[in-house]
Amino acid sequence: MRPKERVRAAFAHQQPDRVPIDYLANAGIDRRLKEHYGLALDDDEGLRQALGVDFRGVGAPYRGPRRHADLSARGVHVDEWGIHRRWVEHESGGYWDYCDFPLRDADEETVAHWPMPSPDDYDYTGVRSVCERHQEYAVYVGGAGLGCIINTAGFFRGMEQVFVDLATDAPAGLLLIDRFLAVQLEVTRRTLAAAPRGSVDFMWMGEDLGTQIGPLISMALFEKHVLPRHRPFFELAAAYDLPVMLHTCGSSSWTYEKYLELGLKAVDTLQPEAADMSPEYLKERFGGRLAFHGCISTAGPVASGTVAETVAYCRRTLDIMMPGGGYCFAPTHCLQDDSPTENVVAMYDTAKEYGRY
Repeated sequence: MRPKERVRAAFAHQQPDRVPIDYLANAGIDRRLKEHYGLALDDDEGLRQALGVDFRGVGAPYRGPRRHADLSARGVHVDEWGIHRRWVEHESGGYWDYCDFPLRDADEETVAHWPMPSPDDYDYTGVRSVCERHQEYAVYVGGAGLGCIINTAGFFRGMEQVFVDLATDAPAGLLLIDRFLAVQLEVTRRTLAAAPRGSVDFMWMGEDLGTQIGPLISMALFEKHVLPRHRPFFELAAAYDLPVMLHTCGSSSWTYEKYLELGLKAVDTLQPEAADMSPEYLKERFGGRLAFHGCISTAGPVASGTVAETVAYCRRTLDIMMPGGGYCFAPTHCLQDDSPTENVVAMYDTAKEYGRY
């Protein structure tokens, strides 16, 4: 089967020739994998082909003006939204961590005047060519950050303030959420309009809804503040006959019934260590109603075990999730830099060898 057909079959709860495969990784392990396969460090497509990846993304890059002060002299990267990040080194690599939280103490007027990108600032002219170049693959629009409320608002205000905003209906916090979601929705709308009809296969959204042991917020707050704000994204997807896949971190299955009512077709991440997120639980509770994308823990044997333990772990997950179709093999979040190269190679080799029906 072509990758596009393979993914569409999985989303339809059918058994393709093999499980679809996806890849997400931090920069350090990405570089080491390219070195392992003898690829140039900028050869992203070559690596995806080597790993057997069936998915490709399409988006519109930002081409607008700088709207916020340049703080690079202080070691702080400021993007077009005004979000601040600082590079943090650790023993196996590094990452860009969020810092400063420029709207933490902002009032409603400050939020209303905070410079944000316009949908006009994005370049949609390359969308068609990307879709045509990847016509054999399952093409998605969006990603784990599309429509994400709690995490994205936290980049501006800090997580503690976001939870206060939701619990108290704080005008400044809610206005911030509605402003950035409106931009995201319109950019996504224009991206889909620029793509050849039928070339995009699904919309990928995200929301962080769980800790390792339970929900981040109550069902009442979820139904009041999150679900209604996600509805327009589902309606946009439906207008283009696209299924929606939702990235949900931590213990998030408590929301799935409500999302099914909106038309959710697939769920992503699926951290098996979190409460009510094991492959067995998900397959028994939601198999046949939701497709699954993820389940291969980035904190388990892939990161800390041997090659043999990695193979056994991936095979066990495949044995649970494959029957009846509806499963896409992928890591939970990005593969981390502390994952040994040989384990990641074994992970993908296992998917290609044992993921066949």
